Amino acid sequence: MTKEETPEKEDKKEYEIPEEKLTETTHTITLDGEEITYIARAGTMLIKKEEDEKPPKATGEIFFISYTKIDTDAAERPLTYSFNGGPGSSSVWLHLGLLGPKRVIAEKDEQPVPPPYELVDNQYSILGKTDLVFIDPVSTGFSRPVPGEKAEQFHTFEKDLESVGEFIRLFTTRYQRWASPKFLIGESYGTTRAAGLSGLLQQKHGLYLNGIMLISSILNFQTARFVPGNDLPHILFLPTFTATAWYHNKLNDELQADLEKTLQEVREFAGHDYTLALMKGDKLADDERDRIATELAKYTGLSKDYVLGTNLRINIYRFVKELRRDERLTVGRLDSRFVGRDRNTVGENYEFDPSYAAIQGPYTATFNRYVSTELGYEEEIPYNILANLYETWKYDTHMNEYLNVAETLRQAISINPFLKVFVANGYFDLATPFFATEYTMDHLELEPELHDNINLRYYEAGHMMYMREESLQKLVSDLKEFLNS
Repeated sequence: MTKEETPEKEDKKEYEIPEEKLTETTHTITLDGEEITYIARAGTMLIKKEEDEKPPKATGEIFFISYTKIDTDAAERPLTYSFNGGPGSSSVWLHLGLLGPKRVIAEKDEQPVPPPYELVDNQYSILGKTDLVFIDPVSTGFSRPVPGEKAEQFHTFEKDLESVGEFIRLFTTRYQRWASPKFLIGESYGTTRAAGLSGLLQQKHGLYLNGIMLISSILNFQTARFVPGNDLPHILFLPTFTATAWYHNKLNDELQADLEKTLQEVREFAGHDYTLALMKGDKLADDERDRIATELAKYTGLSKDYVLGTNLRINIYRFVKELRRDERLTVGRLDSRFVGRDRNTVGENYEFDPSYAAIQGPYTATFNRYVSTELGYEEEIPYNILANLYETWKYDTHMNEYLNVAETLRQAISINPFLKVFVANGYFDLATPFFATEYTMDHLELEPELHDNINLRYYEAGHMMYMREESLQKLVSDLKEFLNS
């Protein structure tokens, strides 16, 4: 075929870009004795990518739900953007578990509840203190790439920050909130996102924050990666192993007597003797190895032989299977108060996380009913409560190193010394343990006078400490105090 006979390439297929959706409803709720009237908005916003010499190109649509108190001065009224983690999680957990005007009852007397599930007015909502915007990143909730675009372009650490940051800029502009005090609140990987956004929003959009609230924080991924050669997680998870053993009554009488005192003791052991022993590696003397194993067994409720068999390095996924193996029970990772049952007791790891099993059903059912009936938002595609993105999420610019957004947060505070950070920690959280968070915050290398910008609080519950009503009450009180300050 000659050059003249070569057929022209087919034009790229044209796709119809979806229109943005929005529903608005008005509601009232009584909080702290005050009747609050608010507008609830549920809808989508198109995220666009600017291209040279071309109009901006739509790449994704982000679903959100916002709550705005009416008859208030937007310039004085705080605005809080909220998201969860995963990666791959929708914003439903903070929305219906802690912050919003409705709350899921997911546990009673520290036990899971059976279906059908109950959604009630949230008397603990912080809507009295701040307007709220719940963001579902692309591929979570109802958020999707637009037709013709690939979802994978949003599934990286950097691109996730860019898309969520662009949504925040767009919402702030569209609803005239640039003058409002602005906050972020994230949970789990959402704390990673929040710390990353503290830098991106300042540097790219000139949007300075008043505060960031981190619920079950992970900023330095080295603290939680159980791989050969990285001893740090074994040290930093130990106090949470102890707290878990305490909850399940696996410690001796002296250690069972006072949780706070016991945890301080194990912090000291973990940060000194245990750390030094692991640093010695194979050069650790036999008598010292035996002494450390004895202490680890005492603090974890595991047998000394088992601890020796791990080479003094207890893996979290083995721990949740081993602690109550003789009772044919496993304990939870997100919340180690919960127990589950596997098909047999001889496996190395558990079959499922019983603490996630306790929340998946209640939050899924109540959200789907709530969004369609009370908020009037109709959508037939599935609401992705938790999309399976964890294994495929990319950290392209962090190859051969651990992601550490603590440095981003340090720089953001240094640039904006008015930025305050609140950090909530659950004693029974084996996903993002409290001692790892303490380690991270102690290694920010902030100037001494800026360390007061960071406030850590603790709760006798797990990753989602607000599931336990007593912890919920304390957490909300702490959040209100933080917002007031």
